[in-house]
Amino acid sequence: MMNKASAYWLIDEIAFQQFHPRVKTQEFQVWILAVNLEASTAALRCEDGNGRVLCSKQIPYTDFPLAEIKIYVSDNVILLPSEY
Repeated sequence: MMNKASAYWLIDEIAFQQFHPRVKTQEFQVWILAVNLEASTAALRCEDGNGRVLCSKQIPYTDFPLAEIKIYVSDNVILLPSEY
């Protein structure tokens, strides 16, 4: 998926945020990229799996092709939900 969408930046962003104080203590994380396809902007947020937002970031430009994608981080492994 990341190869087809040229979205290695998304994996990089998730990896960088593993040092965020509220994120690094969570063994399970749900990352949600919500894209405004018309404006080519997005919002990336990390939740704890119970809906509590741990961190968020605005993305001023993206050409990511989907309106939304969820990515899991479990025990320091990045997974698509279908891989979990």
